[in-house]
Amino acid sequence: MKKTSLLNIFLLFTIAASSQSYIGLLTDNYSGVHGVISNPANVVDSRFRTDINLVGISSLFGNDFYSVGLSDLDTDTDFADDSFLDPSDSNNLFGNADILGPSFMFNINAKNSIALTTRGRVLYNVNDISGQTYESLIEDFDDQDDFMVNEGDFFVTGTAWAEIGLTYGRVLMDKQTHFLKGGLTLKYIQGIANFYTLGENVTLDYDADGTALPGGQTSGTIETTGTVTYGSNSDDEFDDFEVAESATGFGADLGLVYEWRPDYKEYQIKNKEGETVWDRNVNKYKLKFGMSLTDLGSINFDGGTQTTYNINGSITEEEYDNAENIEEALNDFYTVIDDGASENSVLPTALHVNGDWNINHKFYVNLNADLSLTSKSKLNANRITNIVTLTPRFERKWFTFQVPLSVLQYSGFQAGTGFRAGPLYLGSGSIISSLISDNVNAIDFYFGLKVPIYHRKVKDQDGDGIKDKVDECPLQPGPAANFGCPWPDNDNDGLLDKDDTCPEVPGPEENKGCPWPDTDEDGLLDKDDACPEVAGPQENNGCPWSDTDNDGVADKDDQCPDVVGTVVNNGCPEVTEEIQNTLNEYAKTILFNLGKSSIKEESDAVLQDIVAILNEYPTAKFSIEGHTDSSGSNITNQKLSDARANAVKTYLIDKGIDQFRLSAIGFGEDRPIASNKTKVGRAQNRRVEINLVKE
Repeated sequence: MKKTSLLNIFLLFTIAASSQSYIGLLTDNYSGVHGVISNPANVVDSRFRTDINLVGISSLFGNDFYSVGLSDLDTDTDFADDSFLDPSDSNNLFGNADILGPSFMFNINAKNSIALTTRGRVLYNVNDISGQTYESLIEDFDDQDDFMVNEGDFFVTGTAWAEIGLTYGRVLMDKQTHFLKGGLTLKYIQGIANFYTLGENVTLDYDADGTALPGGQTSGTIETTGTVTYGSNSDDEFDDFEVAESATGFGADLGLVYEWRPDYKEYQIKNKEGETVWDRNVNKYKLKFGMSLTDLGSINFDGGTQTTYNINGSITEEEYDNAENIEEALNDFYTVIDDGASENSVLPTALHVNGDWNINHKFYVNLNADLSLTSKSKLNANRITNIVTLTPRFERKWFTFQVPLSVLQYSGFQAGTGFRAGPLYLGSGSIISSLISDNVNAIDFYFGLKVPIYHRKVKDQDGDGIKDKVDECPLQPGPAANFGCPWPDNDNDGLLDKDDTCPEVPGPEENKGCPWPDTDEDGLLDKDDACPEVAGPQENNGCPWSDTDNDGVADKDDQCPDVVGTVVNNGCPEVTEEIQNTLNEYAKTILFNLGKSSIKEESDAVLQDIVAILNEYPTAKFSIEGHTDSSGSNITNQKLSDARANAVKTYLIDKGIDQFRLSAIGFGEDRPIASNKTKVGRAQNRRVEINLVKE
């Protein structure tokens, strides 16, 4: 078996592509359909109406054993002499090729988007190989002295496949300041080729002259111990990839992206229906955080085989050189202890965590971590190489320039650069560090072409939040309710027509822009008129004066507002001559005890009648007059008439008549109404009169 057969296997690991594809480009908000590679949620609320990728290729080479200074490379470079080897007990080689074929993304609407991607991928992992073993493969056994390698356990996996992915993304939460979107990619996978090897407790002891040959010559002896499990999609040569006849699988990616939008009002506009919508042309976040799981699933290489060998034994160097391939050597010289169908090839499941800071809409800083979730010791499990990348970038719609700074597992620090200019994208996550370092053990690059169709820039010349396309006054700011035009004030009353009930007639704001009316035409405006529907004087707040007793005299002038009276008597009832006569007829019948002022009990009835009459005329004042006949002395008669008049007054007051309405006076014998010479005449002169006091 030619040494190069095995050597080529290992060299393949050093010329494969990155654990993270398109390093730096995927942080760009204008990466378009590429964004679904790392997080399917990126497909929705993007800056594109649609984005069509024509072809894209990403590749990285990496290991922790072999390095070279690229600045020293020229046509005369001897890689064996000019390279730097760093062997250890556990060296690693890794790689992954990613070709993004014709793909596109499309925005269904503001909240829903889809994408269709086609990809070709190749992934290789060699873990925990002793550096001494690798050195032995590089050199001819003939040129080496005896050596012993305790390889222990090692793991080798290589898989190539093609996939078609359908992505759906949706806005999950839109609370203006807080914005969340999610995405799902379902993949149909066509396996192309697969092989894997697991070594357990492997040792290799080379004795340079351990085998005697005819003629006194010697040959090397290779003695090995341990077990080796080898699986592949075919029985063809180990160093050739034969396309699998039947290999299919399914995979999935899941992702979420959260955006913090503290200045959300700056990015909201009005559409033609007057609804508030986002300006989809610009990035609206200050901080953005993303998380995704990619490559969940596996590939079933139907017809693939897996064989486990006990390699305890030895072969000569001649036997080793004559073997056509490793499988032949294993089958010819070692014992098969298990033989069956190959394991399903596990996809390189990974966790991606991403944070992006929008500094000023031109300059951004992104921090990204890609972490493998598959174990390197799992049989036939593909895995990415862990990487953490800090990427400052300048980003605009048609141009982005980024400088990714990465720490790559097994290969250490890398610095690169890249750009996107319209349809062209080109870059490398390691070109800077590769050019300035003397020991390069990882280098990558990417390039491609696409057809980007961006959302149009929203024009809003007057800055009123309504795009010019639907703004009826694009040069004058105005509200959406008035189609982007300022509200007029046709009557110049300081109240906009939209709030003015009488837009053609000036009026105060308190009356919604209308002049105050005077409905009852009493000279008092309705706003000041307590009775706007009925005319009334200003002194009574526009209301007519009330006339409670309906006697034609307003209550304000009616001294008896609750009793019907006459205008002449200020609204109070008038004491007529008839009433006056009645009072006096009653008064004449008031009886007193002989020679005294005390009223006899039999006079109560007539006094009650007098009280009733006086109550009917509540404002009338009366004079109670006492009279006597001429019997007795004039002085005595005067006192008696006085006393009797006051006795009647006191009685009336006691019965509720206002004392200020009554006066009492005695006239003695001075005012007779009949002759005192006769008994009848004297009886008529002994009397009490109640007379109206006219003012």
